[in-house]
Amino acid sequence: MKTLLFALAACSACYPPAALAATPALDVRDVSKAGMPGKTFAATTSMPASVATVCAAIQDFAGYPQFMPNVDKIKVTAAGGGVSLVDVTLKLPMGEIKQYRLRMTPKVLDASCSLAWKLVPMEGLKVEDTIADTSGYWQLSPDPFDAGAAAVRYQVYTDPGPVPMGLGWIVDSMSRDSIPKMFDALRARVAARK
Repeated sequence: MKTLLFALAACSACYPPAALAATPALDVRDVSKAGMPGKTFAATTSMPASVATVCAAIQDFAGYPQFMPNVDKIKVTAAGGGVSLVDVTLKLPMGEIKQYRLRMTPKVLDASCSLAWKLVPMEGLKVEDTIADTSGYWQLSPDPFDAGAAAVRYQVYTDPGPVPMGLGWIVDSMSRDSIPKMFDALRARVAARK
């Protein structure tokens, strides 16, 4: 028992409480449905900022290259009723470039915010220059365990289309592996807005 207590004390000396509590946990889960060609991932966490601050950050589409991994360029066009069409250019590993258009639909209430997106047709793109499908959403609400913080839920479905044999890791790079990087960059972006 003394050894265990010593080990715990030594461990806490290596990681001061402030460092351990600095970044809220991020839970990322594969929630893909069997038979679907793509993958779906859901992530939940808390952000040490108000819902309004986080909401403003995720609705700043022009700023996506600063916190969304692989996003190289963005072009935003208003579509009416608060909806935006967002043309996205991805710069992927091995020099791959993909383009697509998203219909972004925000919904802001007194204490919550959501943003849903769905792939929509974009003229002039060849099949090999785009992805097959993507959709998802952000849901923000006050964190019930941390006054002044936002509870964040993020879900994304991505079907990149045909992937050459042996390059399946690119799919993971575009989805599961990029989610923690995206949240780290979003945290920094939100902190700069406070």
